[in-house]
Amino acid sequence: MATQLTDAFARKFYYLRLSITDVCNFRCTYCLPDGYKPGSVSNNGFLSVDEVRRVTRAFAAMGTEKVRLTGGEPSLRRDFTDIIAAVRENPAIRQIAVTTNGYRLARDARAWRNAGLSHVNVSVDSLDARQFHAITGQDKFRQVMDGIDAAFDAGFEKVKVNTVLMRDVNHHQLDTFLAWIRPRPIQLRFIELMETGEGSELFRRHHISGSVLRDALLARGWIHQQRSRSDGPAQVFCHPDYAGEIGLIMPYEKDFCASCNRLRVSSVGKLHLCLFGEGGVELRDLLADDSQQFALEQRIAGALAHKKQTHFLHQGNTGITRNLSYIGG
Repeated sequence: MATQLTDAFARKFYYLRLSITDVCNFRCTYCLPDGYKPGSVSNNGFLSVDEVRRVTRAFAAMGTEKVRLTGGEPSLRRDFTDIIAAVRENPAIRQIAVTTNGYRLARDARAWRNAGLSHVNVSVDSLDARQFHAITGQDKFRQVMDGIDAAFDAGFEKVKVNTVLMRDVNHHQLDTFLAWIRPRPIQLRFIELMETGEGSELFRRHHISGSVLRDALLARGWIHQQRSRSDGPAQVFCHPDYAGEIGLIMPYEKDFCASCNRLRVSSVGKLHLCLFGEGGVELRDLLADDSQQFALEQRIAGALAHKKQTHFLHQGNTGITRNLSYIGG
């Protein structure tokens, strides 16, 4: 079925990033340096399992093939395994992924896999335990590494690892990261530091273009791969001598938004057409029972007519995104 999720610029949206909480137990310097502060959630709390079931059913009916569960830290939800199972009920959704800080992965990877999770992304910004602690505010490096091993043991064929690229913090550690993925089927994705409402000073101090790493990879014989229609925004590179891959996510590069294929729903049920957009479209009033699915699909489709051609990060306009846990990174 052709996707009904098409905007005015003929972009088709096969990929939903669904936040289920904005709470996080890490204090990453580029996201929540002072820790999570309660108070941003509506009186109704975060989306329930039934609300997750209804919103993903509507997106699946409109052509969504991939759902990524995000946060905050999604595994802080006690019903996280139930949420995975609720999304799994939609046969049209071929991939169910999670982005996690990994601290519960060693304990729960197998249960998540059994519930229907198909892909895991783990955030690891340094392979040095002391620097990891300094960046995240948590002395959990070994626990996270054990979690990645547990994911492979649970049957995940490939694990993606997200690393926020920061000048003078980790941008010079490419050789260390490459040695790590040489024997392991990990797709290591370097994500350019993005400016947020609360992170402007950090951005000015530490932003560096991913093109620096791209040039280094190409010089070493890495090969740029084609993306499929439900892939994320990474430019992916492979090398015959490496079991792993490298991905580069560069939102400041020209034409980054031309291939946008993803929409976002926040943990309180608002549709966001862009991570750095100005506002959200309320969906929650249509998630109370199963009778509203047609109206829900109509509202989602109508909202897409207003999706802009590009973000405005180049002008320093970060929209309503105060930090990356707010809508789900």
